[in-house]
Amino acid sequence: MANYNEEILYVYKDKVYLNITNKCPCACTFCIRSKKDAIGSASNLWLNHNPSFNEVKEAIDNFDFSGFSEAIFCGYGEPTCAFIVLIKTAKYLREKLGIKLRINTNGLGNLINSKDITRELCENVDAVSVSLNCSNKEDYLQTVRPKFGIKSYDAMLEFAQKCKAYTDNVTLSVVDIIGEEEIKKCRQIADKLGIELRVRQYSGSSQ
Repeated sequence: MANYNEEILYVYKDKVYLNITNKCPCACTFCIRSKKDAIGSASNLWLNHNPSFNEVKEAIDNFDFSGFSEAIFCGYGEPTCAFIVLIKTAKYLREKLGIKLRINTNGLGNLINSKDITRELCENVDAVSVSLNCSNKEDYLQTVRPKFGIKSYDAMLEFAQKCKAYTDNVTLSVVDIIGEEEIKKCRQIADKLGIELRVRQYSGSSQ
C-alpha cells in the first residue's frame, strides 16, 4: 500500500497535495499531466483506480504532516469529480489535524455533479482557487477544451461567484504565459466579480 499512498499524497514546493482522482472534464493544452507522470515527491500520480475514502484516509494516516499548515486538493484530476470522497476527506483532515484546506478547481463542479455543490464545498474547505485561464469563451474553449462545451465558461464564473457568497477566500487564477494583455483583461473580470486574481508562474504545473 505504500506506493499507492505516495500517489494520493505528495509534496511539491513545501506544500502537501491530495490527488484523489484522475478524472477531469477538461483537456487543457498546458496541463502538466500530458507532459509527465508526476511532480514533486510523487513517483507516479496516475492512480490505478479512483481511491475510496478509506484508501485516502489510510494514506493520510501514513503521512507525516509535521511542518505543514495547509493541505491542497489538487492532483492529476479535478477534485470535484470525486466530490463525496473530497468532502469526507476534508472533514477527516479537520477533525484529525485541524489543518487549513484549499481546493484548486476548474470551477466546473456544478456541471460535473449536476447540482450546486458550492455551499457544501465552502463549508468544508478554507479557500477555493478557480482556474479562470482566459478572458473570453472562445479562447477558453480552445485552451481548456471542456467536455461541457460553450456553457463551461459561464458556469465556471458562476461557480466562483457562488463560492464568494459563502467564503471570502476565493481566488481566480491564471498562468503568466498568457501574456500581460490577457492578464489585464482577466484582472478586469475578477475585479468586476469582486474576486482576487492570482497570477501563477508557469512551471508545467497547475499547483
